[in-house]
Amino acid sequence: MLLAAISLPKFLGIYYLQILNIVLIYAVFALSWDMLMRSGQLSFGIAGFAGIGGYVSVLCSYYFSINPLLSILAGSVLAALVAVLVGAAVLRLRLLYFAIVTLAIGEMFRIVIRNLEFTGGAEGMILKNAIFNGDAASTYWLSLAIGVLTIIVSIIFQKSRMRFALTAIANDEIVAASSGVNIFKYLVIIFAITSGLQGMAGAAYSQLYGSVTPEGQFSGSFTILPIVMALFGGLGSTWGPVIGAAILTIVAEALKLRIPYGYLLVYGIIMVVAILWFPGGIMGLIKKIQEKIRN
Repeated sequence: MLLAAISLPKFLGIYYLQILNIVLIYAVFALSWDMLMRSGQLSFGIAGFAGIGGYVSVLCSYYFSINPLLSILAGSVLAALVAVLVGAAVLRLRLLYFAIVTLAIGEMFRIVIRNLEFTGGAEGMILKNAIFNGDAASTYWLSLAIGVLTIIVSIIFQKSRMRFALTAIANDEIVAASSGVNIFKYLVIIFAITSGLQGMAGAAYSQLYGSVTPEGQFSGSFTILPIVMALFGGLGSTWGPVIGAAILTIVAEALKLRIPYGYLLVYGIIMVVAILWFPGGIMGLIKKIQEKIRN
C-alpha cells in the first residue's frame, strides 16, 4: 500500500497531486486532533499550532536561509514547546473551558503576528521559492512522509501504555489518579506530541505554497474542517480521521468544479447529514456491517 502511494506521481498530474497534498495535510490535522480527544480534552487550537509552525518555518528560511526541511522541523519543535508551556498553564481545565482557551490562544498568536513588522504584518511573507522549487512529485512525497509519520505515531500510541492511561483519564480522573496515573504529565505529553504534528503540517503547508499570511495560516478552516473530518471518519481510531479527510477533501474539490459559487452550502449539508445519519462515522458504519455479516 505504501509503495503504491509512493509511486502515484508516475500516474497522476500536478492538479491531482496538489489535491493529495491537501488531503494529507488535513489528515494530519484530523488524526492529531483525534489523538488528543482520546484523553477527553477537546481542543480548538489546531489553527494556532499550524500557524506557529508555518511562521517559524518561513522565518527560518527567509531570514536565516535554513534548509526548508530543517525549517519545517524547527516549526514542529517550537509548536511542541509552546504546547508544553501553554499546557502547563491550561491543561488543568477540562472540556469546553479548555477548548475556549485553546481557541483564544490561537487567535492571540494571530493578532500578535499580524502586528509585528518582521513577520510581514497583515500582508504576511513570501519566500523566493516554494520548497523543491514547486516540484509536484517531491512536494507530494513530503506531504506523504508527514502523513505516514502521523499514522505511525497514532499506531504506536494505540499500543502504548499511554493510551490506557489517557483512556482512564477520559473515563474517570479520580479513579485514574487513585490507580497511580500522573494525569498532568500524560496530558502535557500528548498535547505536545499532537501540537508538534500540527506545527509540522502547518510548516509543510507554508513551504508548499512559499508564503504565509495571518488570516491564511491561522485560518479557522484549519480547526473546523479537521474536526468535521475526524467525526465523519470515526473517532478513536487511526484510519477514521484519515478516511474522513480523504473523502471530504475530494468531495470539496469536486463540488468546487461543478458548483463554484454554492459548493460550501452543499458541502455543509453533506457533512451535517452524514454525521446525523452515521454518528459513529465511516468506521462505525464499517463495524456495524461487519457485525451483521458475522451474525
